[in-house]
Amino acid sequence: MEVGFIGLGLMGRPMALNLIKAGHRVHVWSRRRASVQPLLDAGAGDCASAAELARRASITISMVADAPDVEQVTLGPDGVAEGAGHGHIHIDMSTIAPAAAQQIATRLAERGIVAVDAPVSGGEPGAIAGTLTIMVGGEAASCAHVRPLFEAMGTSITRIGEAGAGQVAKACNQIITGVGVAAVAEALNFAAKSDVEGAKVREALLGGFAYSRILENHGHRMLERNFKPGFKAWMHQKDLRIVMAEAHRLGLALPTAAAAAQLFNAMAGSGLGEEDSVAMLRLFERMSGGVDECTGQGSAA
Repeated sequence: MEVGFIGLGLMGRPMALNLIKAGHRVHVWSRRRASVQPLLDAGAGDCASAAELARRASITISMVADAPDVEQVTLGPDGVAEGAGHGHIHIDMSTIAPAAAQQIATRLAERGIVAVDAPVSGGEPGAIAGTLTIMVGGEAASCAHVRPLFEAMGTSITRIGEAGAGQVAKACNQIITGVGVAAVAEALNFAAKSDVEGAKVREALLGGFAYSRILENHGHRMLERNFKPGFKAWMHQKDLRIVMAEAHRLGLALPTAAAAAQLFNAMAGSGLGEEDSVAMLRLFERMSGGVDECTGQGSAA
């Protein structure tokens, strides 16, 4: 397939590279020109705008930060809508509010463009390995048509429902992973404060009902103190902000998600926003008066 890709950051760059590796013809555009070069070196075509991408390919993909960015690259000046022909398919793989995805889909439909929302889970490692989980919303025929693109980037691909449904699934994912990261960090900090070896505790818990991929993967990274970002804490903060805004819109109580959201707010406020979400462990160490081994700083209390 011939496809245009918008947004070549931590996630978008390896996703676009995997499309090229799978044999798809990829054209790229990014607001940060420095991020384009690795794709050009791999054989991608260079475009001056999102509109030019849409003129060159009948399918475009965006992987950007938030709903205003999606709206800008699709409906703004020199956006996808300015270059797309009737029946063009635009896939947004960003994480945005379900209501925003539905609104953008409606506005694109007015221009003859079919919108598919397909947020992902798996972080940078999954994007590099091509093993992302992809949660898809949109009309069935269009989702089936673009499935080969998803198969180049992920291994678990599920159509959830109509436009916006993919974003609902991603919001659910972020509730579970946000609360899970906080729970694992809290447990490992508790073990350390009890003078018990965290690695042994994790080993024991992996064999029981406490097992989770978060305990297995993120717990291992916490014990190794590997806080190099694969999914930055500020990004999870943003995603949980979306969750809480949707909860407010729906009049829905999400108490554990709210607690996790406040913890990610605290991470961002204490200078941990650029680190991986597993740096939640460092936040708990500071809160409990411990010394942060990365900075040598203790509690502010």
